[in-house]
Amino acid sequence: MSEPEPEANSQERIAVVLPDGSELEVDADATVEDCAYEIGPGLGSDTVAGKLDGDLVAKEEPVYDSAELEIITDDGGEEYLRVMRHSASHCLAQAVERLYDAEEVKLAIGPPTDEGFYYDFDNLDVDEDDLEEIEAEMEEIVEADYEIEREDVSIEEAEERLEDEPYKLELLSEFADENDQVSFYRQGEWEDLCAGPHVDSTGEIGAVKLLEIAGAYWRGDEENEMQTRIYGTAFEDESDLEEFLERKREAEKRDHRRIGNDMNLFSIQDVTGPGLPLYHPPGKTVLKELEDFVEDLNQDAGYDYVETPHVFKTDLWHRSGHYENYADDMFIFDVGDDEFGLKPMNCPGHAAIFQDQSWSYRDLPIRYAENGKVYRKEQRGELSGLSRVWAFTIDDGHLFVRPDQIEQEVEEIMGMITDVLETFDLEYEMALATRPEKSVGSDEIWERAEDQLRSVLEDHGHEYEIEEGDGAFYGPKIDFAFEDAIGRSWDGPTVQLDFNMPERFDLSYVGEDNEEHRPVMIHRALYGSYERFFMMLIEHFEGKFPLWLAPEQVRVLPISDENLEYAREIAAEFDDFRVEVDDRDSTLERKIRAAHDDRVPYQIIVGDNEEEAGNISVRDRFEDQEYDVEIEAFKEHLEDERDEQRPQPDFLQD
Repeated sequence: MSEPEPEANSQERIAVVLPDGSELEVDADATVEDCAYEIGPGLGSDTVAGKLDGDLVAKEEPVYDSAELEIITDDGGEEYLRVMRHSASHCLAQAVERLYDAEEVKLAIGPPTDEGFYYDFDNLDVDEDDLEEIEAEMEEIVEADYEIEREDVSIEEAEERLEDEPYKLELLSEFADENDQVSFYRQGEWEDLCAGPHVDSTGEIGAVKLLEIAGAYWRGDEENEMQTRIYGTAFEDESDLEEFLERKREAEKRDHRRIGNDMNLFSIQDVTGPGLPLYHPPGKTVLKELEDFVEDLNQDAGYDYVETPHVFKTDLWHRSGHYENYADDMFIFDVGDDEFGLKPMNCPGHAAIFQDQSWSYRDLPIRYAENGKVYRKEQRGELSGLSRVWAFTIDDGHLFVRPDQIEQEVEEIMGMITDVLETFDLEYEMALATRPEKSVGSDEIWERAEDQLRSVLEDHGHEYEIEEGDGAFYGPKIDFAFEDAIGRSWDGPTVQLDFNMPERFDLSYVGEDNEEHRPVMIHRALYGSYERFFMMLIEHFEGKFPLWLAPEQVRVLPISDENLEYAREIAAEFDDFRVEVDDRDSTLERKIRAAHDDRVPYQIIVGDNEEEAGNISVRDRFEDQEYDVEIEAFKEHLEDERDEQRPQPDFLQD
């Protein structure tokens, strides 16, 4: 008997996976919005966008079989905010083309960001003084409440619409490789090539604010044209916007570049090159304290210090896998017939040191440490103070361990990291970063490595998030993120498991069975990098470092020139500390103000009364003061405060 013919109106069905793990069966050509209506008409009408397998997409986007689907509504969440900000970037471009010559100005890209949005323009001559006028035009567009309409068109029609927009045409050529159609979004008289998603109308965009103008290379490539980038932000209401602006003002007050200049900590000069910081004596003092702190932790944990050169033949980088995965970020040059590269990481050098000896299972774990300077060729437009540089130093550690030692060693490293973060009173979170798209090694090796780290986290009861695809190219890692004093999150310490480097360098040890075995390599950094951690500390403490870190710990202030000799005698009493005498011909009030502005933790004030009594007056950075202080009592307190690495001066805070 033959199979019955299918009905003419039958439709292939697929299933999508909802956040609760249940499956929703829909027609094969269903969109995100269709799925929302299948769940319920209320959800359907509230749908703004969706997430398919974690990617934010327009509500008109087709779903596919087994896709993980999340519906985004106007509930005020972070994803909705990104959609609204994307629409705000379109309002910005529309306002610019209204105010300036639309025939001359060329549009590039305008995505949302974590804190707002931007749009890049070519051939646009504006400065900060013009932002107010552009912002006012944006507000008129929002007030007009234009419907934001999506239209899908053929590649050929898109080319006609964009014939005068060279940057959009370049983007279109990339879309054309994967699509028969592309989408435009129109609001009023203005339209843009865009995949979305967007809110339904400009009136749904809340409070907007333009923030600054910067230069940006097209596609982030310094070989391309420099364009004008206008940054802005948008929130659902004015109160949220004002809260953000207040945080931004606080962040600007704490900007490490300004404080670094005020305190003479570091400089980055044109004559030395971009992203290459110079540390002045006060800045190096702080760095040396940070180095000593880590070296004490390493010594207690059984690390041996090694040193590797700044440059290696690229044979090493081919062997380690960096050349094929990291060459674009390396400084590479020829010397005679050989090719060399400045090291972007310290790990291959440490693997080469381990390889140079024979090892028994009894010798492991081997723990190497190095404050190693590395170099990475960031785009010039991405360089910013100490947060992103070409040359930086990692408090690197690499361990070579037996498989049965992994859990204990990783847990001990995590203990060292928490010691560091808790010393600075930083709240932190952990995340397991898994295999990225660009990586080396087999699926089996990666699964094994990820399972090992997951077991450490779970066996010891650590709470953690999963960061899909954020691992290093050679292995998964546990990342620590921490918050500073004004609630900003920073990436910092990390511990990484690596089964690939030992394979590439053919590392081995002789086991108890007298056979050769492959060690496991563990990468770890307790700060991440000195530069970024130093930057964070400057902003976290607003330059008001704890006593143990402060470049100048105590300043002695003689009330008059007659007390100068006694001030020098007092300074000699505190010669175990970083102490200075303010011997300028100035009033005491000005000396106090100067010490406060220089963020010195403590001031010792001496005048006729102190000199006659043989004691001192003490003033702290909180502007509290105590008279008739015994010299030995204050010295003992300073020793305790320094040695215990207390986060704030506390002599007068009881």
